[in-house]
Amino acid sequence: MNKDSIAQCADVLYQALTSRESVKPLSEEHPNITIDDAYQVSLQLLQKRLDSGEKVVGKKIGVTSKAVMNMLKVGQPDFGFITDKMVYSQGQDMPISEHLIQPRAEGELAFILKKDLSGPGVTNADVLAATEYVMPCIEVVDSRIEDWRIKIEDTVADNASCGLLLMGDSAVDPRDVDMATCGMVVEKNGSIISTGAGAAVMGSPVNCVTWLANTLGEYGISLKAGEIILSGSMVPLEPVKAGDHLQVSIGGVGSASVRFV
Repeated sequence: MNKDSIAQCADVLYQALTSRESVKPLSEEHPNITIDDAYQVSLQLLQKRLDSGEKVVGKKIGVTSKAVMNMLKVGQPDFGFITDKMVYSQGQDMPISEHLIQPRAEGELAFILKKDLSGPGVTNADVLAATEYVMPCIEVVDSRIEDWRIKIEDTVADNASCGLLLMGDSAVDPRDVDMATCGMVVEKNGSIISTGAGAAVMGSPVNCVTWLANTLGEYGISLKAGEIILSGSMVPLEPVKAGDHLQVSIGGVGSASVRFV
């Protein structure tokens, strides 16, 4: 794709984001779009958000588990950027009806960094050494693409289908948790709807953060001290609407809960 087409796609997605009106898949409108093109679209979309006053406070890896890959029919991970406008804290209601189009919730482990990580060459040991603590997190993803009819290029361009997220109120040292075996239970409106484990995300959430640091390094982007790094959902995505209540509990880490409005 040429620069004009990339800019046009970024404009279309930003308009969809601000108007809460979905658009046709970019992969249909631009059949020649590549993953690298899609990341350029994503970066331009991010710049529009920054120009509107938002600030980057973290990064996320998406589409890490087989459950999510199968659900979205996307066969590889992607990454996106988290801004301050996306982040909520335990005890706050999340206004999905005001900001999102077709929200789906998921549970994951968030890493809070105390040191920068710059790929390539980042190892799992580097990730653990750079992490201040980990926290339970509820991410509510959203797609600006009609009916979630996405290919990998669509979700990459659309900032990895970022929506909103809520951080729990417990924080633990990552060295005190077995990342691969820690279990997750998700409850919606008082009923258990799914369970998962750290191994569901590329074998371990640590592997995900390592992949993210090294992949972003190829674009000259680092994971920064103080940032929130989301490591991918351990469970299938769950559609949510205003009035729903969701709780995510992670063994050895704690829980996060939110009411959607």
